[in-house]
Amino acid sequence: MLTVAASCAMATNALAEETTRIEDSSRLISIGGSLTEIIYALGEEKRLVARDSTSLFPPEASKLPDVGYMRALSPEGVLSVNPSGIILLEGSGPPEALDVLKKATIPMVIVPEHFTGQGVLDKIHSVGKALGVEEKADRLAASVDADLTAAQKAASSVDKRKRVLFILSMQGDRIMASGKNTAANGIIELAGGVNAIDGYDGYKQLTEEAVGKAAPDMILMMDRTGNHAANDDQIFSNPAFAGTPAARTKNLVRMNALYLLGFGPRTAKAAHDLSVALYGDAVQH
Repeated sequence: MLTVAASCAMATNALAEETTRIEDSSRLISIGGSLTEIIYALGEEKRLVARDSTSLFPPEASKLPDVGYMRALSPEGVLSVNPSGIILLEGSGPPEALDVLKKATIPMVIVPEHFTGQGVLDKIHSVGKALGVEEKADRLAASVDADLTAAQKAASSVDKRKRVLFILSMQGDRIMASGKNTAANGIIELAGGVNAIDGYDGYKQLTEEAVGKAAPDMILMMDRTGNHAANDDQIFSNPAFAGTPAARTKNLVRMNALYLLGFGPRTAKAAHDLSVALYGDAVQH
């Protein structure tokens, strides 16, 4: 059975070949926090008439009408702002909503998502092409590329890589953690760390035995509140972490979700910040 994310990705991939440029982007909806960040970084925010609920940076983006969560879009909500075009991050959906929007003949550009430094640059170029501002995109990409290169060079100076366990949630003391092919895995690698979990793709619930075997030096989490949040005491009092290097040193780092996992223009800085949290002064320069 396909997950919601997988079915959304299939739907957006099917549409991706149809359009790469929006001829009239005067009333644009941006679906995906990193895409919205890129549009602002390009200085093209005046084109935006709405955004999705993940588009929270820069702060002024939150003043735009919210058409819902990127994986649970309502066609009615999207169409209510009378867009001239929609730019969506790969994985947006559900497929049924995209079908309705396609039938409404609104031009849509689907931007691929790859959790690497090159993936960030590709996103910038895709957005630039969609909006017809390729030269601006080239300049932004060059700047971001320089930052990524500097961050990776700093991280490469570390001899012994530390193991990082990214926990998505601790609801009901159940540890939901990141494996490979995730944004968390991507940012850990950019920061010069090692994902402590390499036996599966995506996010899965871990057993106590699996956590002990992972032996993380650091626990990484999103800085958020709500049902999926957990305080430090809840983390380190969980028997699964007993005896792990992270528990012995109480090494837990929290970062803003979009900053950490968005893979947008700020990713190089996020990677550097995480690298400093891992290795301290060894990567300061």
